[in-house]
Amino acid sequence: MIPIKHLNIAVIGDEDLVSGLRLAGVSRYHIIKGNHDAREDVRQALTELIGKPEVGIIAIQEDYTKYVEDLMTQVKEGKSLTPVIIEVPAKYGTKYQDVTEYYKVYIRKFIGFDIEI
Repeated sequence: MIPIKHLNIAVIGDEDLVSGLRLAGVSRYHIIKGNHDAREDVRQALTELIGKPEVGIIAIQEDYTKYVEDLMTQVKEGKSLTPVIIEVPAKYGTKYQDVTEYYKVYIRKFIGFDIEI
């Protein structure tokens, strides 16, 4: 197993999301361009990143999760701790009513307890 301090963060999203996270230091990314049907591009990108043992966190733009729900379920139900897939809201908003509560539940499910900051 690769030590956690050596795992990378990757992002799948539009140019705006990827550019912002690249400024924050993310070096693995897939930009989904244009208004075409992005289904195959997103599936290919996520499949590639899931197969890389050095990727610990995959941030995927919320708009694209509908294309890869089956892959995300496989990863979440798998016995491996990595990669963790995190949905990132799009620039036009989120599909969740209370995004704070969504992430609290997600963290509680993943690590087993609440975190208050």
